[in-house]
Amino acid sequence: MKVLNQKSVLLVLTLSVIILATSCKKKKLTEVVEVPLPTTEQKMTIGDPEDVKAAEGAFNVVKLPFKYDAFAPTIDAMTMEIHYSRHYLTYTNNLNKALAGTDLATLPIEELHKKLDMSNAELRNNLGGYYNHSLYFEILTPKGEGKPKDSLATAIDRDFGSFDTFKALFSDAANKQFGSGWAWLVVDKAGKLQVTSTPNQDNPLMPSQTISGKPILAIDVWEHAYYLGYQNKRMKYIDAFFDVVNWKKVGEKYDEAIKK
Repeated sequence: MKVLNQKSVLLVLTLSVIILATSCKKKKLTEVVEVPLPTTEQKMTIGDPEDVKAAEGAFNVVKLPFKYDAFAPTIDAMTMEIHYSRHYLTYTNNLNKALAGTDLATLPIEELHKKLDMSNAELRNNLGGYYNHSLYFEILTPKGEGKPKDSLATAIDRDFGSFDTFKALFSDAANKQFGSGWAWLVVDKAGKLQVTSTPNQDNPLMPSQTISGKPILAIDVWEHAYYLGYQNKRMKYIDAFFDVVNWKKVGEKYDEAIKK
């Protein structure tokens, strides 16, 4: 376990709590109780991603081969820990629970998407939550490589005109996704790269999507992914996200997708 000192970790607490103490005929007595603010120095205990294991079931979390603080300042340690060890782990455990004892438990993850009944909210949300976060954490690296190379770079130039054009389209899709959701770079059935976005935990593998395809890059724009570091400045988080993209891994996923 790693202990860090961090200033102003917590949001400002409510300064007072109004308690209704007594009522006597027409008179009501209220008491204002002051709640002390947190001290300027807060001790945070940051765990180790190696300790994160899913409960027994069909799926486990993808390994995060870096410490939580390795992504700072782009993504702070507390955000990474909460995102990986709580949000992602919860989706994984809930998916395993939803699949337990069913024939679906033996299916590969992409086959599960194909057979998904979109009216089954429990399975839809947890399947998406698991798959989406798995891809997100898989394509992160503390020291991003700047731009893609080789076949992926060629495909981006072919389908978008340039990397800068792709980046602008991807960033715009992420920023304009209303509320919680994701933005994606996908390989469609024709082998073409496309940018799209989805609400909540939906993804382009699910039935009835506007743009369907095999995701190779994902950005999480739920507030839990960035709010501690960026507050309501979503676009600032999106810009910084490109500093931690593992383009080598994304390129491998592209090569794999076009072979199928």
